[in-house]
Amino acid sequence: MENSETKTFFQSTTAKMIMVGLLSLALLIPLFFVQDLIQERSQRKKEMVNEVADLWGKDIVFYGPILKVPYTFVENYNITDVKTGAVTIQKKNTIKFAYFFPNELNNKSKVRKNDNLKRGIFNHVVFTADMQFNGYFAAPNFTKLGIAEENIQWDKASIVLKTTNLKSIKSELKMQVNQEKLVFEPQNSDKSKYSILATTPFDYNALLVNNKLAFNFDITYNGSNSIDFVPVGKVTTVSIDSDWKSPSFDGSFAANDTSKVINDKGFHVDWKILDINRTFTQQYDDVIPNLDDYLFGVKLIETVDEYQQNERVSKYGFLVIGLTFLIFFLIQSISKINIHIFQYSMIGIALIMFYTLLISITEHSSFSLAYAIAGTSVVAMITLYSISILKNRKFPLFIGAALSVLYTFIFVIIQMEDYALLVGSIGLFLILGDVMYFSRKIDWNKS
Repeated sequence: MENSETKTFFQSTTAKMIMVGLLSLALLIPLFFVQDLIQERSQRKKEMVNEVADLWGKDIVFYGPILKVPYTFVENYNITDVKTGAVTIQKKNTIKFAYFFPNELNNKSKVRKNDNLKRGIFNHVVFTADMQFNGYFAAPNFTKLGIAEENIQWDKASIVLKTTNLKSIKSELKMQVNQEKLVFEPQNSDKSKYSILATTPFDYNALLVNNKLAFNFDITYNGSNSIDFVPVGKVTTVSIDSDWKSPSFDGSFAANDTSKVINDKGFHVDWKILDINRTFTQQYDDVIPNLDDYLFGVKLIETVDEYQQNERVSKYGFLVIGLTFLIFFLIQSISKINIHIFQYSMIGIALIMFYTLLISITEHSSFSLAYAIAGTSVVAMITLYSISILKNRKFPLFIGAALSVLYTFIFVIIQMEDYALLVGSIGLFLILGDVMYFSRKIDWNKS
């Protein structure tokens, strides 16, 4: 006698698998919206950071000091008389400038972070830098530039500084040059990222002591993100102390590893750069060269960007949805309990809500705390919902434990950098092994 309760195709296991698979794909749509939301919030943070940087002070780049000496450049012109053909020589005098880098340049900087400046819910990497400079200029070598001594205007010499964002300088800028105190004034920009400061003209020979032009000056900056220097000294030394815990030392020259210290109180770092370490000279004619390729310094970085972490977590969204649905489907197949596609939809939406909870809580607390709150909330919701679906406590507790392990596994992976791929691959391999083990006794032909 034939079974009168023959199942239709839509009641078969194959049809249910297809519907669950289509639902999983459909849930990718709100997951993509979540990823767009993360990118939008990240872009909003960048805009706020740029706004604060414009007001407080941007990256600091320091290029100088440079000795600037004018000289008379004589050009001869041949003028031919069109009627007689006679040729006369006419001279034209123009003023040009020679630039000389110091023989010694030393810097000591103390960088203090500022935690009080923020826009809305966004924090920013801003700081105040107290910088001390000293060194000396040796006698300029005009011979290498082919400039005659009689053409040099020694009484109109000046010292030039090139630096970024003048509005972030918070101290009066004066330079002590041997026995004379010189004041800097802003000059016209050279159409690069630098602003130019120059002292009032002085008599170079009148200020010489032991054939040297010794200098020292202090400067206080408000800045953000980084501090960089150009090693213009024949010997350049830089020493930076800061209470920032996560520096990144970058540029063309490595810091001194023997004196470098990084701990919970901040960092200390030193550089010493000699003229033989770089490929530019100490004197230039008529133009200050672009030496950005030789920049070095420190970047004060955020070790963890919360939006980057949220984005990495969201990329595992389809994996979480797929594995959760697979667990429910296996339980349904083993227990013979029917789970409606609507109930799968509710579970899927709850899984999507994890990401919106995560990003919204992260903006007001730490990522770790936000992850714990969002994960616990979603696991608790799905476990309680499973009790009403499965009519017992054994399977819901298993589901809650499995989801807890899965969310913990993902949290561990995103904290890793070098071993994330390895650990992730091993974890997925073990998950696949568990699924194969628990599904081995299911008779799919009778399901």
